[in-house]
Amino acid sequence: MKIKYFLIGILLIQSAYAQKISLKYLLNEMRDRTNVARFPDPSYVLHQASSYDRRSKSPDSPGWFANSDFNQFIREEKNGERLEYVMMDADGPGSIVRFWLTSLVKSGTMRFYFDFNDEPTIIIPAFDLMKGGFNLGPGLLNPHSSYEPEGKGGNTLYLPLIYKKHCKVTWEFPDSANRKTPHYYQINYRTYPKGTKAETFSFDQLEKLSGAIQKTENELWHPTVDYLPSDSIAKTLSLNESCALPISGKNQAIQLLQMNISGPNKNREELWRNLMLKISFDDQETVFCPLGDFIGSGYGGKTISSWYRVLTNSSKVVSRWVMPFKENAEISLVNQNDFPVDVKLLVAKGPFKWDDRSMYFHATYKNEQAVWDAKWDYDPGKNPKGDAHAPIDWNFIRTEGKGVYMGNTLATLNHMKTWYGEGDAKAYVDDEPFPSEFGTGLEDYYNTSWAPVVLYNTPFANAPRADDVSSTGHNTFTRTRILDAIPFQKSFSFDMEMLSWDGGTVDISATTYWYKCQEK
Repeated sequence: MKIKYFLIGILLIQSAYAQKISLKYLLNEMRDRTNVARFPDPSYVLHQASSYDRRSKSPDSPGWFANSDFNQFIREEKNGERLEYVMMDADGPGSIVRFWLTSLVKSGTMRFYFDFNDEPTIIIPAFDLMKGGFNLGPGLLNPHSSYEPEGKGGNTLYLPLIYKKHCKVTWEFPDSANRKTPHYYQINYRTYPKGTKAETFSFDQLEKLSGAIQKTENELWHPTVDYLPSDSIAKTLSLNESCALPISGKNQAIQLLQMNISGPNKNREELWRNLMLKISFDDQETVFCPLGDFIGSGYGGKTISSWYRVLTNSSKVVSRWVMPFKENAEISLVNQNDFPVDVKLLVAKGPFKWDDRSMYFHATYKNEQAVWDAKWDYDPGKNPKGDAHAPIDWNFIRTEGKGVYMGNTLATLNHMKTWYGEGDAKAYVDDEPFPSEFGTGLEDYYNTSWAPVVLYNTPFANAPRADDVSSTGHNTFTRTRILDAIPFQKSFSFDMEMLSWDGGTVDISATTYWYKCQEK
């Protein structure tokens, strides 16, 4: 009997590792919205290597909010006559799934070494992924709004760079003077279980898979849904009135939510914060937040166009989050405005086979007024413990259980005259004491650089609102994570450091998106 169970265990392990991680496989995963509603298989752990200030060692230590988040590396290595600074050093099998960087001066050399090879597979003659020879569109390789080909600015790469055994990324400064100029980076990478088959990246793959790459690029900018609306409701909602649309059918998934919203033009901005969206799956409410924040627009109903979420000038709302359920679902809109709002809701659904990897969609909203945003160079040594003006980590979410974190929308009202977002993003997985993701600044997390920011729309990250170039007033950022989504087994928590240029207060609204396995 023991031999029988042993053999069954071996077969299960072999089955889990049968899937080969290849560029084609991950491009398909990137385009497959249904895939995100199942816990990853093969499983992976998401890590991040970044240039965060290495004085940040513990929440209890004075350097926790240190802000020199540049030119920080794992170590220095002599390679012949070259001095190379190691940015990332990871065992495989794995894949880089997001590479963000920016700098003031680009000259130098970046190298990618795969599978312990002495010679690099990728050599980039600058701190600039645009010069890596990838020949990609702006969905998979996006220049930031501040990007200058020969000067300041950076970009974000989403092309998966897979390695079977090992990956090391290094940077070589051209001279000692350049060593003093700021270079920032974040590298998100997956690590798969030992034994998972993987096909290491080569430039030959880009040519062989040019069709799949172009298809991915096109779909990122022009996503479609294969199902037509089958359920609908239309109503004029007065103050505190709600409407509910029940969705029935076993083993189904909502594939599309489409809404048309209208109200008095003079009240357009507040309408989106006070029209609440509620969604329940199998009699459990998992979504409750303002419609404008849910769709990634924040306060004011500004237009947005991204992979999962759209809001048009004509107040048409489109959500392409896949939301599975076993027995039933219900979508409700609650009007908390003091004026009537016309709503029309259309829903498309399709079959979804529920299994032990299936997950429910969640979105929750948190709002806090007048949050203290400390000056970036706050010195704890010169202030008493418990100083009310000390920096804080503002928590977006903490959740228990097993699931996958998919991103957030941050909508702020900045009461200062200067930039409020110097703080770093921190993601904690399964109660780890130090965050596995430690960022380099608020705007960096949202795939741009060198704030204050301008408006931008990309498939994965957007800034749909920026009232003033100084960042005074309303600002909105949102980011969707696909290949860089973060799985967790027991718990997940996400913080943002509250640091600014001059010190002051900001109102914060955060909407967080994640999937979660059914609790047993």
